[in-house]
Amino acid sequence: MHLKEFNAAGRDEAAAALRPCLDIQRWIDGLADARPYPSLDALLDAGRRTANPFAPAEIDAALAHHPRIGERAQGNSTEAKLSQAEQAGLGEADAAVAQALADGNRAYEEKFGQVFLIRAAGRSREEILAALNTRLSHTPEKEQEIIGQQLREIAVLRLEGLIEQ
Repeated sequence: MHLKEFNAAGRDEAAAALRPCLDIQRWIDGLADARPYPSLDALLDAGRRTANPFAPAEIDAALAHHPRIGERAQGNSTEAKLSQAEQAGLGEADAAVAQALADGNRAYEEKFGQVFLIRAAGRSREEILAALNTRLSHTPEKEQEIIGQQLREIAVLRLEGLIEQ
């Protein structure tokens, strides 16, 4: 969708275009209601600012849509396709890295009660594994802060991929 089309779209259509980027209603409403945007950069900046910080319940809702790192999102929805493309960029992992990610995911979920979330785009599996191991030492409060940042990064990357200048 071009920015001009996004700006001119009806409220429901604009909200539907935003939902695969980040399924947090406050973020969707904030971006849809602030139209028109003079440039893609202005939209992306708004995407970064609109829900900063996220409330814990918003993070929980958003995490419900994210697969574990190293696992493919299921389905044919736009959100699933975006997640599949992001993780496909990781390439094939050797067996040791794949096992370490699986073990790390389990340890993270046991400690924090939620999936490990990281912006996969632009990172190797080894970089993600290193970040996972570092984040296992965090407090729950520190992790909430980092997850919020990762959600924003993912949302803005997806927004940039869906809306063209």
